[in-house]
This record gives sequence, structure tokens and C-alpha cells, in this order.
Amino acid sequence: MTVNCLFCKIVSREIAAQIVFEDDKIIAINDINPAAPVHILIIPKEHIASLAEISEQHNDLLGHIQLTAARLAKDLKISEQGYRLVNNCGIWGGQTVLHLHYHLLGGRELSWPPG
Repeated sequence: MTVNCLFCKIVSREIAAQIVFEDDKIIAINDINPAAPVHILIIPKEHIASLAEISEQHNDLLGHIQLTAARLAKDLKISEQGYRLVNNCGIWGGQTVLHLHYHLLGGRELSWPPG
């Protein structure tokens, strides 16, 4: 855990969040500023600043995130219409919290390009 990391504080329950899913590797929460009717953040419990910092040791974690995103999309009834799984990497990529996380967005038609 990194002391000043918002997501580490959510994982450790120092900051409250609406949890949608949790297991030993990840936590999924409702985004407090949703950009779509369904907007879930999928956050690894291990502090990794961004996708730029992953290595081969993270293969299982990244696969687990993908499989969980697909399962959540099905559970939340957005898989048939379609959804988006987004990772913003670095400041220019739109990453505002320097802890690896993915946005699961759905519940409406999403436009392209995103921004």
C-alpha cells in the first residue's frame, strides 16, 4: 500500500466506496463520477502505479481483471448490447489516480473516438 494513494485507501477501507465485487486480488467499485449508466472501476489490491509498470509477474492478475470485467458486464446486463473496458496510462493518457485501474463502461451507446 502506498500511503497517499486513493485506491490503496479504498482497498484498506480507510475510504468508503460502493463495492460491486471483491476477491483476494481485486476490488471493483462504482465510480463516484460516472461517465455512463454503468461505470465500474476495477482495481488491483496490489499497488501498481500504471500499466507502464507491469511485468511478466502480473500476467495472472491482468488476465483475472479481464475475466472479472467480462463476468461483471454479464452480471450487470451490459454484455449483449456492448461495453468498453478502458485503462488510462499516464497523465497524457488521462490517468488521474496513479494506481492501475480499469473503467468498465456500459448501459448506453459509446462513441468513438473517446477523447
